[in-house]
Amino acid sequence: MRHFVTLNDITTEEFLHILELAKNIKREFKQGMPSAPLAGKVLAMIFEKPSLRTRVSFEAGMFQLGGLAMSLGEEIGFGKRETAKDIAQVLSSMADIIMFRALAHKSITDLAQYSTSPVINGLSDTEHPCQALSDMMTIGEIFGQFQGLKLAWVGDANNVAASLLQASAKLGMKMSVAAPKQFQFDSAQLEQIVGTSRTPGFEVELTDDPAKAVRDAHVVYTDVWVSMGQESEEASRKEIFAPYQVNGELFSAARSDAVFLHCLPARRGLEVTDAVIDSPQSQVVLQAENRLHAQKGLLVWLLQ
Repeated sequence: MRHFVTLNDITTEEFLHILELAKNIKREFKQGMPSAPLAGKVLAMIFEKPSLRTRVSFEAGMFQLGGLAMSLGEEIGFGKRETAKDIAQVLSSMADIIMFRALAHKSITDLAQYSTSPVINGLSDTEHPCQALSDMMTIGEIFGQFQGLKLAWVGDANNVAASLLQASAKLGMKMSVAAPKQFQFDSAQLEQIVGTSRTPGFEVELTDDPAKAVRDAHVVYTDVWVSMGQESEEASRKEIFAPYQVNGELFSAARSDAVFLHCLPARRGLEVTDAVIDSPQSQVVLQAENRLHAQKGLLVWLLQ
């Protein structure tokens, strides 16, 4: 049995295999070819945080693969009403696979420890591996390769950035992270995030200069400055991150064929301007759509 709690759970070969599965599933779906490899399978989804793309992509994806998805909210009282062990053992006795969008990463690791069904990290406070999986599917579709590409992250060094670092390390991409010093990864965090699985071609640069990070980038990526649970810091974060807005001037420092990505939801006018997110170089809609297909590839890989 396999889990998908972090990208460090899988090898580079497994990563590429999941992407290939996703590509084939997407092609067959677009061609209207019926396929139900997960007929009779049940996906249980636990949500401790609001969701649009995660819920719709997993629920629609499971349906399209012939299975059933059920959504469970805070009413299950994870770790409060019942222990992680009891929830994991009961839920995995009834569901073939579990997706958990959690407040704390430890909740997901605790669930996986006791579950007899595969557990997927649908988002935690430290990582977002499903997002990085679909991002790499999108980048692969656009550029046809990974090695030799540069991804520039501009903004808070958060959970999405951490998973993108892991993905870049496995696929041999360069990644530059531009963040204010107090919101940047430190060397210990970087070692813990990336681990030892590094494909030739992988390089990482940490900087507080967004223009330096974006220079020669194939992909420019940003996220909200104020994530869920950080609302009390909104005023100070807006002031600190103002120089990190991805606007036309900053984006023009990237390659002429660069694309813009954002995991959404976006705070237009803050981390990104309308001129960039609505430009022909923006691929945020394709990126969101690929959550569906990448996760279908992941579901099939975990259950077959």
